[in-house]
Amino acid sequence: MAAEAAVALVEAGMLVGLGTGTTAAHAITALGRRAAEGLAVRTVATSLATARAAEAVGLAVLDFADCAAVDLCIDGVDEIDPMLRAIKGGGGAMLREKIVASSATLNVAIADGSKRVAQVTRSVPVEILPFARSSVLAALGRLGGEAVLREGKRSDQGNLLADCRFADMGDLPALAASLSAVPGLLGHGIFLDEIDRLIVARDGLVERCDRPLPQMKA
Repeated sequence: MAAEAAVALVEAGMLVGLGTGTTAAHAITALGRRAAEGLAVRTVATSLATARAAEAVGLAVLDFADCAAVDLCIDGVDEIDPMLRAIKGGGGAMLREKIVASSATLNVAIADGSKRVAQVTRSVPVEILPFARSSVLAALGRLGGEAVLREGKRSDQGNLLADCRFADMGDLPALAASLSAVPGLLGHGIFLDEIDRLIVARDGLVERCDRPLPQMKA
């Protein structure tokens, strides 16, 4: 239901970013159905798996390397708080997802009700340059993180993937900044301000939440 509501936002001629994962897969199916009914739309994919799924339902998939921006991006989340700050990357595509999301005029997250939390607490997925594996893992430890590599798993870029649990995630902006500053850590799954709108389905109802406006200082 959330995916259908998000896909209803797509208009003819749009370039649509398609996320990765089980929730995003519903959006791909729904958009493919609309395209089959005559909607002229082009897409970019955040992973090779998403590209294959989109092409399988008849969607035109462009190379994002040739696209400076997209009109609308639709993707799932692993957890999301009331300020629309999220943890993403369960499927290992958080780097590409963040790039496409940041380029979108409107970035929409879709989820079931279980993904909404008062405060995000999940492990943070990270993408690591293989050359820097040991130094990055050591740096994550100094930041208070306990990182576990995903054995046998690589990103579409051929990089290592790990999940890093932090005992204290109360200051997400500070944690995100610290992770971004680690040489060799190429991407992380903390999404601070990329999500503009959340569409949640729970108990047969769909709720839409837009990003809260920043509070003005006194």
